[in-house]
Amino acid sequence: MVRKAKTRFGLPAGLDEGPRRRPARVGDLIMQEIATLILYKIKDPALFAVTILQVKVTDDLKKARVLFTCPDDVISKSEKGLKRARGFIRSHLASQLQLRYAPELFFEYDSSVAEQEKMNRLFKEIAGEHE
Repeated sequence: MVRKAKTRFGLPAGLDEGPRRRPARVGDLIMQEIATLILYKIKDPALFAVTILQVKVTDDLKKARVLFTCPDDVISKSEKGLKRARGFIRSHLASQLQLRYAPELFFEYDSSVAEQEKMNRLFKEIAGEHE
């Protein structure tokens, strides 16, 4: 049985992976907080149909890209509503998450859900033709 020699400066297993895991965890927390804010605290009707899909945070935790989806007919209204609420959301995140820096938020519409629904309709149509 071969044992690794423990060095004085070695990190325990799992801790040496560093900054890759923390941004993902912080992104998940930000996503939960923003979703809760949209549901319960922000009363803007433009954000009624917004769903937060994912939050991608940079390694230094200073910038966060928030991916959202909504029905096609209210995309521009939702983007404007999120931009209006950006300051409120950021200040709420600063107080709730207790990070050194409140990340700067960038909201982007994610069309992947709409594209997936479109593909599902096409597949159902093709399956209906073959039956």
